[in-house]
Amino acid sequence: MSRPTARVLTLLELLQSGGTRTVAELADRLGVQGRTVRRYVDQLADLDVPVESVRGRYGGYRLAPGYRLPPLMLSDDEALAVLLGLVAGRRAGLTTAQRTASETASAKIRRVLPQHLARRLDALVEALAFTDRPGEADTPDAEVLLTLADAVRHRRPVSIRYTGRDGRRGERTLHAYGIVAHAGRWYVTGEDAGIGEDRTFRLDRIEDARTLPGSFEAPAGPGPAQRVLSGFATAEYRHEVTLRIQGTTEQIRARLPASIASLEEYEPAAAGEDPAAERWMRVELRAERLDWLPPLLASLDRPFVIERPDELRDLVTALAARLTSHARRT
Repeated sequence: MSRPTARVLTLLELLQSGGTRTVAELADRLGVQGRTVRRYVDQLADLDVPVESVRGRYGGYRLAPGYRLPPLMLSDDEALAVLLGLVAGRRAGLTTAQRTASETASAKIRRVLPQHLARRLDALVEALAFTDRPGEADTPDAEVLLTLADAVRHRRPVSIRYTGRDGRRGERTLHAYGIVAHAGRWYVTGEDAGIGEDRTFRLDRIEDARTLPGSFEAPAGPGPAQRVLSGFATAEYRHEVTLRIQGTTEQIRARLPASIASLEEYEPAAAGEDPAAERWMRVELRAERLDWLPPLLASLDRPFVIERPDELRDLVTALAARLTSHARRT
């Protein structure tokens, strides 16, 4: 393929990405002069590609609305990027309920790759290893995911049918602020209009989503991801734990991230004190079980005080006694 023809195809790719592109922008991306861009546009017009000229200060070129693009064309690097993205998405559990969709998409791209690139990709996939096991969580329905995404973008209320952790089903009206992918699951966070409080819902537990008339304003403050993490840290569990730990925020967060625990200063910094200096911090978290906390606190290697519950204090004491006994035997 000659270089002018390759540039014409590149121009088409730039235009089909959407919006209006100025002549100066196109010339810069193609590495040509403005009059050459206009000649390339004429060549697309000769191929019945409807390129529109937009006049004015922010004018340029764009594709006509509703134009159906020709079959998808990917470079070697683009095809490799798409395939690796599909592999990583399946591994992380971030796929739709149609589990075969990513596999069939991978197979279609794989079939049209040049042999040399297909062999190299196969070698990469075979050599690729992950440090964690793929999640077994149910994945969301694609239509539910797309409906919620549209409701987030246009700030429309949405009715969802949801099955809670206790197996009870119900219908909620949600003002969705955003969709969050976390630890191999999809979540939607927003205001439950029925109770006027923020809630986070797992998408794989939503059976149906339906956009409702009306609109809402998203509140100021933390973004959707931070709201989800904060919700995890304050969710209701069997045990409520309060600790005081001496250290920096970074040291404590290395073992107790925001999705697990809330963190605040126990004593404010003194005047002139380095804000990054170690100080006592109050840590609060909730847990169904406590047996994982003593090893975690030991791995922090920071001074700590257990305020509650007493059961955790007993578990830490028992762990310390076992470690001391093992050390003496050695």
